[in-house]
This record gives sequence, C-alpha cells and structure tokens, in this order.
Amino acid sequence: MTKSDLIRHISVKNEIPYPEAEKAVNAVFDTMSGALKEGRRVEIRGFGSFAPRDYDGYMGRNPRTGEVVNVAPKKLPHFKCGKEMREALNA
Repeated sequence: MTKSDLIRHISVKNEIPYPEAEKAVNAVFDTMSGALKEGRRVEIRGFGSFAPRDYDGYMGRNPRTGEVVNVAPKKLPHFKCGKEMREALNA
C-alpha cells in the first residue's frame, strides 16, 4: 500500500474529500517524523512502535570499485511490531 492508496482508502471509508484525508495523513506522518527527529519514540498501540537507533561508523566497501570507504555514524528509525499485529499476521 502506498501513501496515495492510504489516503484514498481513508477518504472512501470515512466519506470525506480526498484533500481532507490527505491533510490528515500528512499531519500524522509529519508529527511522527518530528518526534523521531527529536529522539522520541512513537508507539501506536496494536500496531507497533518506531524508535530512533544510533549506529556506529564502520569501514565499508564501494560495491562497484571495491574501494574501502568510511561510513559515518548515523541514526535510523527502527520498527518493532506490536503483539496484536504479530498475532494477526500469524493467525
């Protein structure tokens, strides 16, 4: 499912205009992104949680040239599936 599919589904299911559904979906994603950028965890009960994780730098390789390159430390979002979602997927 793409973001457009999600917006369309919300619009049809709730009988609201597409632009209003788009604003709502964008507001949710912007709020979640903002919280992760601030280093905060985002939890959606029954679905899962997102949390920023720190990763150390390391020496990697350029796959085209084989040249050794330094990969800088970084933060990436980590998703952990909720218990209800995990059970629903495995039912």
